[in-house]
Amino acid sequence: MSPRPGFVLEVDRSTPPTMLWHGDGFRQERFPVGTRVVYPPEPLPPLPDPDAAIRHALEHPVGDSPPLSALLRPGMRLTIAFDDVSLPLPPMRAPDTRQRVITAVLDAAAAAGVDDVVLIAALALHRRMTDDELRHALGSRIFDAFAPHGLLLQHDAEDPDAMVHLGLTDQGEDVEISRRAAESDLLVYVNITLVPMDGGHKSVATGLASYRSIRHHHNVRAMQHSRSFMDRHHSELHSSNWRMGRLIADAGVRIFQIETTLNLDTFPSSFGFLQRREWEWTLRDRAGFHATRAALERTPPALARQIFHSIRSPHALASVQAGEVEAVHDLTLANLYRQQLVHVEGQSDVLTMGLPYLSPYNVNSVMNPILVSCLGLGYFFNMYRGKPLVREGGVLIISHPTPWAFDPVQHPSYIDFFEQVLSETTDPLEIEAKYEEGFATDPWYIHLYRTSHAYHGVHPFYMWYWGAHALQHLGQVIIVGGDRAAVRRMGFKPASTFADAFEMAEDVVGRDPTITHVHNPPIFMSEVT
Repeated sequence: MSPRPGFVLEVDRSTPPTMLWHGDGFRQERFPVGTRVVYPPEPLPPLPDPDAAIRHALEHPVGDSPPLSALLRPGMRLTIAFDDVSLPLPPMRAPDTRQRVITAVLDAAAAAGVDDVVLIAALALHRRMTDDELRHALGSRIFDAFAPHGLLLQHDAEDPDAMVHLGLTDQGEDVEISRRAAESDLLVYVNITLVPMDGGHKSVATGLASYRSIRHHHNVRAMQHSRSFMDRHHSELHSSNWRMGRLIADAGVRIFQIETTLNLDTFPSSFGFLQRREWEWTLRDRAGFHATRAALERTPPALARQIFHSIRSPHALASVQAGEVEAVHDLTLANLYRQQLVHVEGQSDVLTMGLPYLSPYNVNSVMNPILVSCLGLGYFFNMYRGKPLVREGGVLIISHPTPWAFDPVQHPSYIDFFEQVLSETTDPLEIEAKYEEGFATDPWYIHLYRTSHAYHGVHPFYMWYWGAHALQHLGQVIIVGGDRAAVRRMGFKPASTFADAFEMAEDVVGRDPTITHVHNPPIFMSEVT
């Protein structure tokens, strides 16, 4: 029996309250009659034998690539790069998909007599992973075989000796990537495509690049000229990465791309109510929701956050494809849309969403206000193909506690960005022109990025730019239940309740607005026609 597709519900008087994420907790809301609630599809069935599927993909590649075994030989230099801790979300139960894939690649390399093998976590400008995070992603066998011998590296975009400049694209974009990756006989990239923005040429051209390269597409202009970061053919971010990726190939870097998709089985059975539609909740689901919400309301925020970050998702492998980068990615996106796409007719005046405790950039830390903005305006708003769920000039209403709180280890530059930069201006173009270079080249931020577990000094700028397209499109952003000072610092409107927020929205879009609510996570893509 096939899983049910996504569903669009029109709220009537008999519709039960809708459950929303609210950071490290949940809330229930009765939306006005006529509100559309868009639900994700049910999880696709997992591959019955994931390890066999991986081996088959390696030996039956797509595009013009030979099988992996034909690319391996004694005496060669092999580099295996893999996606970092920013996905999947939540982290998946062991064995992680990266462990399965890398194990298969290493088995093939050993059979071919390859003994010069290095693993690289493709951090881009993200924080270094902890040993526990690396061990979870790779498994103890791989970690113990490589880490003690200096063969498990974490990409350092600020080490000049470890980078090589390959040239300029026809648009004048610098292409500078990891020297080890560029000078290897073969670079194998192991990817998890959680959303359509992931994978393709973005894997190497961003994941193994320097600030000198990344600044060409992580900038305000690129964001404002991307109609959706999740729709590659309408994304300037991706256009730049594709130009860079093709230059990397032309420079002689041989890449064997391995991409995977996961199903939407996102939460363990103890949180089963998160995977079902409210009117289908069983007595156990209702009891579980109310007990969980009540317990979280009595739990200190730091402890609640720790509990949520300990969740391990039952995500299962839904597809795997390998070979030439662009051919692989086309197939990956087809498989991803098969799992995630929901068809929705028409835009609305108001879009509402509840944001969870987790984004790609706060794994094992607090979600600070900049990351709330990034997740809501940069990710969830852009989870569409075609056009946004909300009309131009419409209102976005977000539910999240939005605490004025920051992790000083992971996000030191975020603190200064929030305190110093946003107190002066929230205009992305002004921020970029006036402040970005100073943060990007600050020696202390660079030191923390290279030696601790801190995001690069420029990272909060990019997370702020991530919302630039949404801010151009929207007439107003309202955050329900957030720290009012933090919300105002970002230029948004605070509201205590959804009723207040809807009343405020009417001042922008008129009386009796049409409303759409996105019921995620689990994450999904809307195709708006």
